Amino acid sequence: MTDMPSPEAMVRFCDAAGQRFLVTVDTEEEFDWTKPLARTTHRIDTVSRLRKFQQFCEGFGVVPIYLIDFPVATSPLAGELLRGAVAEGRAEVGVQLHPWVNPPYDEDVNQYNSFSGNLPYALERAKFMKLYTTIAENFGAAPLIYRAGRYGIGPNTGDILREAGIAIDTSIRSRFDYSGWGGPNFRDLPLFPWWIGKPGSLMEVPLTTVFSGLLRKYGSWLYPMLSKTDRLRGAMARLGLLERIPLTPEGVTVTEALRATNIAIDAGLPVLVLSFHSPSLCPGHTPYVRTEADLDELYDWWRQVFELMIARGVKPGSVKEIMATAELA
Repeated sequence: MTDMPSPEAMVRFCDAAGQRFLVTVDTEEEFDWTKPLARTTHRIDTVSRLRKFQQFCEGFGVVPIYLIDFPVATSPLAGELLRGAVAEGRAEVGVQLHPWVNPPYDEDVNQYNSFSGNLPYALERAKFMKLYTTIAENFGAAPLIYRAGRYGIGPNTGDILREAGIAIDTSIRSRFDYSGWGGPNFRDLPLFPWWIGKPGSLMEVPLTTVFSGLLRKYGSWLYPMLSKTDRLRGAMARLGLLERIPLTPEGVTVTEALRATNIAIDAGLPVLVLSFHSPSLCPGHTPYVRTEADLDELYDWWRQVFELMIARGVKPGSVKEIMATAELA
């Protein structure tokens, strides 16, 4: 799934589709990001905050896509809060596999195994299927989209997703390289959607990250060299020469995000994919939202980005809509 797609594999959408954006929520447990991963030292107190975010999105006509991992999938409150919205098409649910908290527990908990694509095929499949069926039962709808936790897809992931009838994978984070931690390398992969296998079987819709600055057209080869020195990378960004900006409110200012959104729109991306982690909806659970003021800034970030998208004619999208507008011939 991490091979460079051929030109023939790139997805074509019908002319009427226009440009669209997807809001994806990594809907997961809370844990201490500074400590090693563990099976049990987590909570799901922030699930209650999904209600406000859902209402906020509905005010803009946005259909949020909740990519749900196992602790949230087994939460009665999560099902209660989202089941109605999913049934009425105001929200969608997908699968997000955090293998360390997802049964069966047949592997050691360590960094390498936290990338589910590194697991043996049978174990990755068993974990995925357990999560898939749990989500379908608790939320009343079969998931159609997948994101591997930590973006950890592997050589068997595509076959597992196709077997389950998943329509879209959105695990690939173009412009990022996780190979230094034992994960995949997405550095050179495109931002435009492509088919994994035959058209109509499984679509890859990568997360949106763009390069900004006077040297952005050289970003694909220049930025990896800068990444070896944080000080140089920061200096290049401050001077307006080169900056990598993912479309997320986590660690990205609204000024940066608006600039990146305009770049992505001007590049003609048919689908812009935005993301963040659900624990950021409550102060104190991620490095990005520590105070109520931080939370206000997060909502303001979304508000301004939504307003820019809509003003520029980029429509809120959904998984079902993306698949329905893809041309197969």
